[in-house]
Amino acid sequence: MDIRLLNGNEAEAAIPALCALLADSIEDNASMGFMAPYDAGAVEAFWRQVAAGVAAGAVILAVAEEEGELVGTVQAGLAQKPNQPHRGDVMKLIVLRAFRGRGISRLLMEALEAECRKRNRWLLVLDTATGSAAEAIYPRLGWNRVGVVPDYALYPEGGYCDTTFFYKRLSDPSP
Repeated sequence: MDIRLLNGNEAEAAIPALCALLADSIEDNASMGFMAPYDAGAVEAFWRQVAAGVAAGAVILAVAEEEGELVGTVQAGLAQKPNQPHRGDVMKLIVLRAFRGRGISRLLMEALEAECRKRNRWLLVLDTATGSAAEAIYPRLGWNRVGVVPDYALYPEGGYCDTTFFYKRLSDPSP
């Protein structure tokens, strides 16, 4: 398994594979911000925006590849507000269903956290669907559960989804 960070050009080139990852997740009814049926144009536009963010230095994008196939991804949006230079928002941890249960999520998160540390982003936050398999991953990786907001989003196939929020300190703040 190869875990690596993509630059802007690599992110742009990976858009078709990233779209396939997100499509697999949507087909699994994961709450990823998109509704079923899968809107290929909207998903491609989303990944183009991510690639532009990577190129601008506002997004960190990590991917997992096995034998040249993109099988997982995660990203961190780097807070751009002047009063939040220490924070990152973790988004879209996705592993193809056929590759789940092999520790890929852990590897992706470790790579993302290491890069956040390098960029002095020591406080990370994320949200995930309450009761999902993804929710169970984060406490095992050292994330702290903050709480649940009921009816926060919709599942791709419809129906309201509660959302659990987590945070993780990668280091103590500097004085």
